[in-house]
Amino acid sequence: MGSGEWSLQKRDSFRTDSFSGNENVPEIGCLSIIVLGASGDLAKKKTFPALFHLYCQGFLPPDEVHIFGYARTKISDDELRNRIHGYLVSERSPSSSEDVSKFLQLIKYVSGAYDAAEGFQLLDKEIAKHEFSKSSQEGSSRRLFYLALPPSVYPPVCRMIRKYCMNKSDLGGWTRIVVEKPFGKDLGSAEELSSQIGELFDEPQIYRIDHYLGKELVQNLLVLRFANRFFLPLWNRDNIDNVQIVFREDFGTEGRGGYFDEYGIIRDIIQNHLLQVLCLVAMEKPVSLKPEHIRDEKVKVLQSVLPIKDEEVVLGQYEGYRDDPTVPDLSNTPTFATVILHIHNERWEGVPFILKAGKALNSRKAEIRVQFKDVPGDIFKCKKQGRNEFVIRLQPSEAMYMKLMVKQPGLEMSTVQSELDLSYRQRYQHVTIPEAYERLILDTIRGDQQHFVRRDELKAAWEIFTPLLHRIDDGEMKPIPYQPGSRGPAEADELLAKAGYVQTHGYIWIPPTL
Repeated sequence: MGSGEWSLQKRDSFRTDSFSGNENVPEIGCLSIIVLGASGDLAKKKTFPALFHLYCQGFLPPDEVHIFGYARTKISDDELRNRIHGYLVSERSPSSSEDVSKFLQLIKYVSGAYDAAEGFQLLDKEIAKHEFSKSSQEGSSRRLFYLALPPSVYPPVCRMIRKYCMNKSDLGGWTRIVVEKPFGKDLGSAEELSSQIGELFDEPQIYRIDHYLGKELVQNLLVLRFANRFFLPLWNRDNIDNVQIVFREDFGTEGRGGYFDEYGIIRDIIQNHLLQVLCLVAMEKPVSLKPEHIRDEKVKVLQSVLPIKDEEVVLGQYEGYRDDPTVPDLSNTPTFATVILHIHNERWEGVPFILKAGKALNSRKAEIRVQFKDVPGDIFKCKKQGRNEFVIRLQPSEAMYMKLMVKQPGLEMSTVQSELDLSYRQRYQHVTIPEAYERLILDTIRGDQQHFVRRDELKAAWEIFTPLLHRIDDGEMKPIPYQPGSRGPAEADELLAKAGYVQTHGYIWIPPTL
């Protein structure tokens, strides 16, 4: 769809926010999106492309929206546009050069420090100039600040926004901030960061983004669980033996070794992305689809997780990781981890939740694997062929499939493992699956916090992992070396077997071709 073809439906969707339903709310004014850290990698590769795709789909009408980039780098508007240009067009969105050109003209750049008044006063002046040009009544306009920045500068930036860049009054407009992970390094630092930001902004103004919550198959979890009758009686400890949530990359840190070494695989992937997925797999049905009702149930899951036992953790570090000149020679940082969590409640008592993540492994994928218990009274003697599994493949090749036993075609009464398969690329051939950042940025504009992390949720997540992380940081637990391109340490597979996971041999899921 071209940038001029704005549909009324899209515009209404774009303008929907937390004030909808109140007939006394005045006309909402224009929208300013401010990307702080505009010259950095995250902004170029994720934030601006997501905004461009929303623009092309009609969600960011050019007569209402303006985009501002802010960073310390001293460059012109055109220099920023040139930096962004190459990241906007992809195979997924073969947009016209006219769309690209019109979108880039919406972007203005302001240079300034992150802790100095002058830059933010200039930024506020430029935003106000845009609002005045759109005839927005003072206080009716909307300001969205996206912090594509390291967490260390969140507090000073938030102070500057609060002091110099807020809406002057409340006539239906708003100011919201989006902050990226990592939200601290442990419970203490996360709470300190939350307190510093919480002193400046109310919780409904703060959007802690975890892009995994914007993935199509992750967003499908609640529908799968609570809109399908046959899952309701199966989704519990009586039928499910174990649950695996897996993240695998087939490459190492690739130039990000210094940054990664500060955090490690648990802080980078498991404590946030995989734990968020666990919440959606394990939570009870919420009272409604209101964001607070959903987040209440997620918090209950996290508060029910028992302390992690050292014997249910395997850490690894791929050989060659320390060859990176930015990584310390004696680094104890894990690039691989398998952690078993136990949820102490009626539904999940005794069911291990296995969280596994690693770099430089033999494949790239992220998936949820729900393994069911053996069939009692196995008259077909097919136990060795594997168990029933429900697999949700998050990336790549989005799919969900159920592994089940069927009769082998032919004259003999023999069994074979097969699958019921819903592969998105095949089933939804003409549907473009949006990137996670597109969906989440649109949610912030609409005022929908369902797919964002609440403060008490963040605290509960850190309470689970902080003791383990401190033991690793203090050198009490050491990562096991593993070969790049392998499955990771053999001890991890042994831990899975102890937890009750039964691996299927001879069966491989192959994504269907068109």
